[in-house]
Amino acid sequence: MFYVSKIVWLLAQPLSLAFFLSVLAGLLGLLGWRRLGSSMALATALVLFLTLYTTTGNLMLQALEDRVPRPQAEPREIACMIVLGGAIENEVMNSRGGIEFNAAADRYTEALRLAIAHPEARILVSGGDGSFSGRYEGEAAAAERFFSSYGVSTARVIKENESRNTWENMQKTKALLEKQGLKECLLITSAFHMPRATALFEKAGLAVKPWPVDYRTSGTVSPGLDFTQPSLNAQNTSTAVREWLGLIGYRLAGRID
Repeated sequence: MFYVSKIVWLLAQPLSLAFFLSVLAGLLGLLGWRRLGSSMALATALVLFLTLYTTTGNLMLQALEDRVPRPQAEPREIACMIVLGGAIENEVMNSRGGIEFNAAADRYTEALRLAIAHPEARILVSGGDGSFSGRYEGEAAAAERFFSSYGVSTARVIKENESRNTWENMQKTKALLEKQGLKECLLITSAFHMPRATALFEKAGLAVKPWPVDYRTSGTVSPGLDFTQPSLNAQNTSTAVREWLGLIGYRLAGRID
């Protein structure tokens, strides 16, 4: 199922969809089906226009980010926190060394802040190598080095270094939490990813306290045109589509309610 989801996403992301539609339009034109080919060309242009020059993607992300609000006050005591992987660039790190973060780095910087403010809290990092090859170190192993470099004892870090997606995050984290006797943990992940993550944990009977980070929108986005940042619009649209497809897929599979 993991590889199927990877392949589906490879084909379904907006820019890939536009590419395949344009190829189809060209083939239909060559075969003499010009009207149908023209329709495919218009569909390609529409997908690109919505992706690059409108706020569609930001609106889709904002809807996700607003579903699970962040608590106004920080808990006085934190027994444990779960940090979901997806913020470390395993491939870059493998060749260049060090610790390399992507746009979701807030998952770790916020966890570090909380770890320093709450020295009693355990940190469970859930995330391995989600690549096709499976030949990289994995996120949890690198995360341990990150926390220790800022003075957080490695004894506080629980590593789950095998999961490759959110479903496996939940399954393997549940086993570790039961083994360690930890309950009522903060769940730290990107705000747009929080609805799917909390739904999975709740379905599995794990009580968690959502602590969303890594917001990508202002919360005040409205429908309209945006010609100022087409590359960012494309990235946000891609992220939003992927997450909405994940929600739909998990719901159809009965993994979330």
